Amino acid sequence: MYPYIETLKRRLDTINQLRVDRALAAMMPASQRVYHLLPVLLHYHHPLMPGYLDDALHGICLFTLNEIQQRYLAEIVTGYAEPVQQGAHGELPIAGMYSMGSTSSIGQNSTSDLDIWVCHQTGLDRTARHRLQQKCHLLEKWAATQGVEVSFFLIDENRFHHQACGSLSSEDCGSTQHILLLDEFYRSAVCLAGKRILWNLVPVEEEKHYDDYVLSLYAQGEIIANEWLDLGGLSTLSAEEYFGATLWQLYKSIDSPYKAVLKTLLLEAYSWEYPNAQLLAMESKQCLHDGLCNEEIIAFGLDAYYMMLDRVTRYLVQIDDKVRLDLVRRCFYLKICERCADNGMNNGWRQGVINQLVSKWGWSDQRLVMLDDRANWKIEQVREVHNELLAAMMQSYHYLICFARRNNLSVSASPQDIGVLTRKLYAAFEVLPEKVTLVNPQISPDLSESHLTFIQVLPGRVNRAGWYLYNQAPSITSIVGHQPLEYDGHLSKLVAWAYFNGLLTANTQLHIKSTNLCDKVKLQELVADVSQQFPLRLPAPIPKALCSPCEIRHLAIIVNLENDPSEIFGHQAEHFDLRKLDVFNFSQQKQCLVGSIDLLYRNSWNEVRTLHFSGEQALLEALKSILGKMHQDAAPPETVNVFCYSQHLRGLIRARIQQLISECIELRLFSTRQNLGRFKAVRVAGQIWGLFFERLNVSVQKLENAIDFYRAISSNKLHGLATKVAADQVHLPPVIDGFASEGIIQFFFESTGDQAGFTIYILDEFNQVEVYHRCKGSKEELVCDVSRCYSSSHDRFTYGSDFINFNLPLFYQIVQLDGGYQVVPFYCEALSHLCVNVAHTEPAVASEPCLLH
Repeated sequence: MYPYIETLKRRLDTINQLRVDRALAAMMPASQRVYHLLPVLLHYHHPLMPGYLDDALHGICLFTLNEIQQRYLAEIVTGYAEPVQQGAHGELPIAGMYSMGSTSSIGQNSTSDLDIWVCHQTGLDRTARHRLQQKCHLLEKWAATQGVEVSFFLIDENRFHHQACGSLSSEDCGSTQHILLLDEFYRSAVCLAGKRILWNLVPVEEEKHYDDYVLSLYAQGEIIANEWLDLGGLSTLSAEEYFGATLWQLYKSIDSPYKAVLKTLLLEAYSWEYPNAQLLAMESKQCLHDGLCNEEIIAFGLDAYYMMLDRVTRYLVQIDDKVRLDLVRRCFYLKICERCADNGMNNGWRQGVINQLVSKWGWSDQRLVMLDDRANWKIEQVREVHNELLAAMMQSYHYLICFARRNNLSVSASPQDIGVLTRKLYAAFEVLPEKVTLVNPQISPDLSESHLTFIQVLPGRVNRAGWYLYNQAPSITSIVGHQPLEYDGHLSKLVAWAYFNGLLTANTQLHIKSTNLCDKVKLQELVADVSQQFPLRLPAPIPKALCSPCEIRHLAIIVNLENDPSEIFGHQAEHFDLRKLDVFNFSQQKQCLVGSIDLLYRNSWNEVRTLHFSGEQALLEALKSILGKMHQDAAPPETVNVFCYSQHLRGLIRARIQQLISECIELRLFSTRQNLGRFKAVRVAGQIWGLFFERLNVSVQKLENAIDFYRAISSNKLHGLATKVAADQVHLPPVIDGFASEGIIQFFFESTGDQAGFTIYILDEFNQVEVYHRCKGSKEELVCDVSRCYSSSHDRFTYGSDFINFNLPLFYQIVQLDGGYQVVPFYCEALSHLCVNVAHTEPAVASEPCLLH
């Protein structure tokens, strides 16, 4: 067998060198330098080196400098320190360093980022691993200064043997994938330094007996242990992993839609072949063992991206899905970003592969020109593509839900990770009347329009009353007979949609056709105020924010944009004594000068929402809505601005509303549980209204006379509950108060400590309460049943079966810690002891709510 092992080693080295060469050929000089230096900077240790960290582990097994690395290293430091001393068996802390993903494949381009696996020895203590992680983070920051995006992933050699997982982040899939992640690594890994990958030596037919086969190689002396990295076999893939992996790809589709469609359809293809699915890594290994390693086979057979396209194509042809087949080919082409329409270009092997594929697909020159012009696509094309991509992703997601139901499968990912992903998906994809739908910014880099026209249609006309947006200057030929870009009943929502989707910029010429409700000057003021208040792009929300009830971050209160009561006074207002004016009870008629309020806010999940209130009670309704969206333990908004567009008394109206809003937010967020009866009386249009700040929300009550006034105060102090508890006079535990939040469903489990079972408190989207006592059985089964019900319930979909509900329940448990009670995320029983330990050592983590699928 020895000659055969040596043959496989030569083939592996040949393929790896070819991949290194291809990776470097696709890079700019700065990226090439970083790619060469990364192993050097993790192997050697010197204060002048980028990423230097005192006491950090360093040293890569079997690493030797090549000539290029020696030259780069000499530019940094003339004398470099040697790596740490080898261990008893010649080992160094880092077993190997590997790039994976698109690097070296046809999917790589000059702007591709680098995903680097740093595989380290098992047994590193927590401090050593933390210092190595810090060193890698410093190297990421250094690479960024060179214009290169690098993401390091620390991988314990036994991670996949034990199915351990990392922490979910924008790059790390956490617990959502195990074997599927290893499958991608094995088929795309490029060894930059360190040990060869042992998995490649095990024949495909021996995969089910992977460990025994490896032991036999060691026992027979065919291989030496410290020369190979053993991450384990691929025979343990369970169908339960498909669902979490698909959620992860949906999550990634927000930023990388084309690649995510390919990977999601690959998961669908795997599940279609269940239980006899053969992973792509197994196909590539079979080519290796069959000796198919010439350059042509590598280009078409061992390229990670081409293999993915080929498998998905075979699947879609088998199920006769021509629509998604055409879409996946376009996704592949756009991901590669080659300009095949320019026949004069010569980009080497990648160009050759694309040319052959395009010819095979029978694409016309017109289609190629359209695809190559992606940088100039505008909103009509982008929205069409966005809808196609979203529909394809949701179809795959829906298929996998049905697959899981047919096979009675659960989800292998942790509740914490499922919670983060579903909350992110809800924020990105859920369509709601008050929500500003954002088109995926990755489809086209520039959606700006030179002209935008806002046209108002009054009630009683042929078209629906409201506002229409066109991306043309107003003329009969450009408007009549043309479909509008967008419609909404209110101008503020339309302006927000155009601004947050990038159509409306500082260079856009604005036009408006309306009654006297709004003119061009007022429209320009609104646009200027919105653009100054709201940055267009923000960092993605962190997992902690996604696990917690959403909080208002930036709030704009837009007053009298469409309904301005001050207009009827003409110039009379100028003669009033401003010191005696009450803008909520103006003149002898006690008229409220607030005729309309539009709320525009961005929350901690980065959703943008708008609400409109009009009429005499607009102020009270807006107040109640704002305060109802602030749970008691929420952080105050970072910015709260009032923008007033009244013809008269703008400054006075703005100042009065700003003062009232500030007072109410103070009462809502900073009242203590011992002082729950706080209220605020507001006189509007000659009538007194009471705002009552209760445990779970804020209520508004009209007070006709002094008796009603005091009765309402007393009742509020006596009962303290905004909603009726559906149990025998049982009050909610006070610790729940801080988590009450409108718009989501929350389950709280409380153990009674005896044989009576446990208690469940349920708060629905409106903070109405149900209480169930003496519950018996498994909490975990209950959570799974509830989650499955919500995730597969068709009547909760927004637009039919292609759109999935991601606004799923939150689950918590009430625990006793240090003599008091605390709400912590619900974990399965096997992990409950970890929750308690974390609560003692890291209170900030323990306080995060958790969402289950």
